[in-house]
Amino acid sequence: MSLTETAQQVRRRDLRIPLAAVLIVVALAAPFIGSRYITHSLIIALIFMLPAHGLNLLVGYTGLLSLAQAAFFGIGAYTAGLLAVTYGTPFYVNLIAAGAVSGALALPLGIPALRLRSTSFVMCTLGFVIIGQAIAKNWISLTRGDMGLSGIPKPYFELGPLSFTVSGTTNFYYLALIIGVLATFAAWAIVRSPAGRNMVAIRENETLAESLGVPTWHYKLIVFMISAVFAGIGGCLYAYYLTVVSPLTFQMYYSTTMLIIVLGGGAGMISGTVFGSLLFVGLTEALRITPELRMIAYGFCLLVLVFWFKNGFAPLINRFWNAIGGAK
Repeated sequence: MSLTETAQQVRRRDLRIPLAAVLIVVALAAPFIGSRYITHSLIIALIFMLPAHGLNLLVGYTGLLSLAQAAFFGIGAYTAGLLAVTYGTPFYVNLIAAGAVSGALALPLGIPALRLRSTSFVMCTLGFVIIGQAIAKNWISLTRGDMGLSGIPKPYFELGPLSFTVSGTTNFYYLALIIGVLATFAAWAIVRSPAGRNMVAIRENETLAESLGVPTWHYKLIVFMISAVFAGIGGCLYAYYLTVVSPLTFQMYYSTTMLIIVLGGGAGMISGTVFGSLLFVGLTEALRITPELRMIAYGFCLLVLVFWFKNGFAPLINRFWNAIGGAK
């Protein structure tokens, strides 16, 4: 290889660094570049990215198709809302509690559900969503029924003598961005760990993985709980952003949206979940200003996905990333 060819390859590798820097600058400057409604759309996309990361661990890495994310999303929202309205606890306490309660409730639900196979498991997880919505509607003394929980305060933090409140769309965007980045890093760390490799082994051939000593059922239960934690944290952020929680938080539409994010972005790829959230949630929210075109554009994206990108958009993104990096 000549010196000129080597220099060109080095320059191609270096393109990743400036592109990453541009993406970081755009993410930080987004509230000042677009309108307030665009910022709102990005917040919704970041919120739904959290349960989508959890679902990606189930569907993309462990091979378990679940529709229960909306149930844990709603549990997290109600947990944070009840704590904030009833006890006035600070945001970070409610955020942790929302994830912990969702993950804890996933344990007794997952034990019987994960003993089922294929479509039976899918239908069982769908039942969790229906049950959650029924409880939210009928346990009026706790959830206030169809009236929901209103008056959830703005997120505030108490750090010793210092305290501050996150108010306004721009400030909430940065809060959602920070939590979204941390959640993305956590999901990346999980799949890069030895546990992540065992999850992939279960997805590819559960019988072979078990014969090699992998406790497959225990892994599936733990991943089911972790996915619920991600959903609960997303539900907490959703409750604080809307300042109200109702039984509609458990609607099946949310589960299908999360599933489209994962499958459309690229199941089994962290970058796919991030891109899918921005495309399938951010775009549809941004198109609410043109209701007559919103669902047409959404349907067109799904058609493009089905016919030309059967594995989602993440493989295309990864090929582009490798191309500008000079990878062979």
